[in-house]
Amino acid sequence: MKSLPLVFCALLVAGVSLQPLLSGATASETMVTAPVPAADAPRQAGPLQTAIFAGGCFWGVEGVFERVKGVASVRSGYAGGDARTAVYEIVGSGLTGHAEAVEIRYDPAQVSYGTLLRIFFSVAHDPTQLNRQGPDSGSQYRSAIFPQTPQQASLARAYIVQLGAARVWPGKIVTTIEPGKRFFAAEGYHQNFLRNNPDYPYIVVNDLPKVAALKARFPQLFAARAAG
Repeated sequence: MKSLPLVFCALLVAGVSLQPLLSGATASETMVTAPVPAADAPRQAGPLQTAIFAGGCFWGVEGVFERVKGVASVRSGYAGGDARTAVYEIVGSGLTGHAEAVEIRYDPAQVSYGTLLRIFFSVAHDPTQLNRQGPDSGSQYRSAIFPQTPQQASLARAYIVQLGAARVWPGKIVTTIEPGKRFFAAEGYHQNFLRNNPDYPYIVVNDLPKVAALKARFPQLFAARAAG
């Protein structure tokens, strides 16, 4: 389950408005401007392609990628386990093999897979946090890439090596690459959660800063309207 700092929970119970505290809040994950991938797929006309990433709570990762130019749609869901356990309450046990993930459908003529990787590592999550992101812990919040093609797997591995050599973060990148895993869409109430609940305290504290960082660090990639 998504968690908030105890002080915020106490204030909510007491009926105290959080807005003055939340107005200056920042995400608890480290955000950077990662370098341009040295290896990338060429931009070319063709059908929409799919990328699947996991980086903590899917609400914020979805909220970032639905604002990227060239992205047609984003769905929150689960990847890494099987269909029987692709249920929010079961995934929350951390015992299913699933990670909270997002399925990104994108136009390869407008945005490359390497660019999506760069955004994923820069502002969507912190790849040095092992089995957690910010206030959430467990293997379901791990940093993972689920490549849909051998090329995606190769590009992801090469970029992780590049980032490690560049020492973008002081800590080690712990992102896993997990090919051959299916994606299962999450329950309807999880879809477009950030867009539908911009004042929800967890979103304000942990996820809106990621969207703001996307706009600030990659203004040329920021879409004025959310995909979908």
